[in-house]
Amino acid sequence: MEKEDFLYPRSRYYGEFNPENLVFNANLQEFAQKISVICNLETSGKLPPGEAYEQIKALWKELKESKKGLHIGQNSSEGDAGNS
Repeated sequence: MEKEDFLYPRSRYYGEFNPENLVFNANLQEFAQKISVICNLETSGKLPPGEAYEQIKALWKELKESKKGLHIGQNSSEGDAGNS
């Protein structure tokens, strides 16, 4: 478990607590980790730029669907209702 914690660190969530926000935060942290790996592979020449772009685009779509499915940002109290 220590190796996984080192390779995939998770930060504590300090925002407004509700299950949806917590799940989205976990999804966002996973997104950031995967983007970092893709960027490093592309920078080192081990992944072509076009493929890196397509992988990032697919990950962005997954994150966007997660946000939509969890109804993040759809409450008027969050200030950015309707923005994606």
